[in-house]
Amino acid sequence: MTMITVRPYSQALDRLRAVGLRPTRQRLALARLLFDGCDRHISAEQLHTEALSSNIRVSLATVYNTLHQFTDAGLLREIVVDAGRSYFDTNTSDHHHFFYEKSGKLCDIPAELIAVSKIPDAPAGLNISRVEVIVRVDG
Repeated sequence: MTMITVRPYSQALDRLRAVGLRPTRQRLALARLLFDGCDRHISAEQLHTEALSSNIRVSLATVYNTLHQFTDAGLLREIVVDAGRSYFDTNTSDHHHFFYEKSGKLCDIPAELIAVSKIPDAPAGLNISRVEVIVRVDG
């Protein structure tokens, strides 16, 4: 009988290395919280609370900085729902969102369920990188 051992941080380490981010202790710990499991939407404050609950000593500023580094590297998508209120999505594929205004919950909408028929030309010298639709519901 062969036993296969997987290091607890191996998936997080592989993700960070794949995008050229140095695997610091804090990045590894936060990456593991974010990426071990299903895709999800999370705010910096929620991730900070999860980190503290998991005995990961990290400041809220470090959580914000790490989330933005992960976003810049393509590991996350930032979804801005209001001025000063954003979530980070571990699903970086092309899709849209329902935003529940009362609860603050985000849910994915598959890209093929929304059709945008007219998109203006990008300003001179720029290219459109993505079109995101947030459908607000009162739940």
